[in-house]
Amino acid sequence: MLKPAVKVHRRIAEIGRDAWDACARNPAYAGDPFLRFDFLQALEEANCAVERTGWGPQHLAVEDEAGEVAAVMPLYLKSHSQGEYIFDHAWADAYERAGGRYYPKLLCAVPFTPVTGARLLARPDVEPDEARRHLVGGALALCEDYGCSSFSVNFPTEAEWRWMGEQGLGRREGQQYHWENAGYASFEDFLAALSSGRRKTIRRERREAQAAVEILPLTGADLKEEHWDAFFGFYMDTGARKWGRPYLTRRFFSLLGERLADRVLLILARRGGRWVAGALNLIGDEALFGRHWGCVEDIAFLHFELCYYQAIDWAIAHRLPRVEAGAQGQHKIARGYLPRPVYSAHYIADPALRGPVEDFLRRERAGVEADIEWLAEEYSPFRKEG
Repeated sequence: MLKPAVKVHRRIAEIGRDAWDACARNPAYAGDPFLRFDFLQALEEANCAVERTGWGPQHLAVEDEAGEVAAVMPLYLKSHSQGEYIFDHAWADAYERAGGRYYPKLLCAVPFTPVTGARLLARPDVEPDEARRHLVGGALALCEDYGCSSFSVNFPTEAEWRWMGEQGLGRREGQQYHWENAGYASFEDFLAALSSGRRKTIRRERREAQAAVEILPLTGADLKEEHWDAFFGFYMDTGARKWGRPYLTRRFFSLLGERLADRVLLILARRGGRWVAGALNLIGDEALFGRHWGCVEDIAFLHFELCYYQAIDWAIAHRLPRVEAGAQGQHKIARGYLPRPVYSAHYIADPALRGPVEDFLRRERAGVEADIEWLAEEYSPFRKEG
């Protein structure tokens, strides 16, 4: 049995590694590196997800009758909508033009990480729905106490998403592009499943990129500070051009290498003895997750090689079921990454905004589902049978 009280923690360190990971390492989702204490704590220790950056931790914990942590939720008090990859800027703009105050808001998520995973975490001996009721109920109570406009859950599992819909939260659907391993023995085996035109194009892209640089996949003890120095330069260059303010600090990458090196795959490219590009991936039990990329020289097809083809090669060699290549990018379809749904759930406190948002979500879901089906049928690079 769980205690009815839900505790709020302003730092994940207050909960502690053992207590957090007892929930995050539930066999149902133990292979997700983003849920681990070490990943989330590194974001706080490196001053990435803290109050100053608009990500004020408000992590929830529920205890059992023995006083042990039984369920947890990664939760943040947000003063903006940056770094979320689920876009509610139009809702904020409409509400504030009508005289409302959209910020602060509460967000359950892994900061800066558009990766589907469990968000309502419980020890394996705890009944899942009981834990979910306590956690979501606690978040809604906190939303009211703080006078927040909303409470959202970004990138939950489909099961959590459907359960939250049954509890009255609005359900939103989006899409990403994932590569799925159909038991391929090699990259050439994967290419054999594609149309002849796509096979020729990918072979040419790989040949030209590989001729221009030396490529080094690094993981575990092979990761050194010099590699993080180089990659941080790529990350800052790309982030400054795309977002204006990159989210992650140099310290974060050192902590990632110290604490989760066995879950990191850093693919670097070198030309003339100089590091020129890199792609950062995290390794899960069921997927390789592409996260960040950067390049300081304009080299044809190097982005496709480091981010997509090298990831497929690595997943095949290590028998991972899929590669998730991050947010957006229809160009990924031609490289074998097909559209797949992703989810979020939303509670809007003010009924005047809640009604229009829920109506929008119903219409948007239908459009997204139709778009996923159409894109997969119209642009799939795979050979059609018959």
